[in-house]
Amino acid sequence: MEKNTSTIRYDKLVRDRIPEIIVSSGKRCVWSTLPEGEYLAKLDEKLNEELMEYQQSKSMEELADLLEVVRAVALARGSSIEEVEALRRDKAAKRGGFAKRILLKEVSAE
Repeated sequence: MEKNTSTIRYDKLVRDRIPEIIVSSGKRCVWSTLPEGEYLAKLDEKLNEELMEYQQSKSMEELADLLEVVRAVALARGSSIEEVEALRRDKAAKRGGFAKRILLKEVSAE
């Protein structure tokens, strides 16, 4: 008897435990570890993917996924989420946040 198998190709960055989860479900997967340059490119792709998913769903789970990718980008670029948060706080102190919901319509030179 010949088994009917189907293969889905992804070629995308996934969370660290995904291969383990796939194997534990009885499936087989092929994966590799990316070199640094390719990893940074795939992180950028993942950032766009997660942003699009959040924009479509508006779910806090997708927002958490986006934050996880931001954390990974910071680490991959030699920083940390704490350093990014410190930069955010500094910028908010100097320029404000978005709590006042200000829509800038135009600016004119006098």
